[in-house]
Amino acid sequence: MTKKTILVVDDSAVMRQINCAVLESGGYRVLLAADGASALAHARSSELDLVLTDWNMDPMDGCELTRQVRGLPDCQTIPIIVLSTISNDSSKSEARQAGANGWLCKPVEPETLLSVVSSLTESDD
Repeated sequence: MTKKTILVVDDSAVMRQINCAVLESGGYRVLLAADGASALAHARSSELDLVLTDWNMDPMDGCELTRQVRGLPDCQTIPIIVLSTISNDSSKSEARQAGANGWLCKPVEPETLLSVVSSLTESDD
C-alpha cells in the first residue's frame, strides 16, 4: 500500500516539525512548506492526498493559498484543512468559501489530527 502524502504548510518551524512527527507516526509521507509559494510549488509538482495549512502567514495567507491550490487542475478535489489558533466564524466561513474542507484549532491533539486526516484520505481508496 502506498503511503498517503500530506503537505504541511506553516510559517512556524516548530509547528511544521510537530505536525510532521505526528503524521509520520501515523504512516503518512509528509512534505513541508514554510510559506504559500513553497506550498504551491509542491502542489504543482507532487501528488498530494491532503493539504494541512496555517491561516495566518505572510505574504500569502491560508485563504489565498487555498484559493490558489483549488485553481490547480490536479488539486480541485484534494482535502484542505486549516490548522490555526484563530477560531472565529468569519474566518471559518471565508475558508469554506475559498475551498477548505475543514478547520482545526491549535493546539490539536495528535489523535484528533490523525483521525481527521485518516477520515479524509482513506475514503477515496
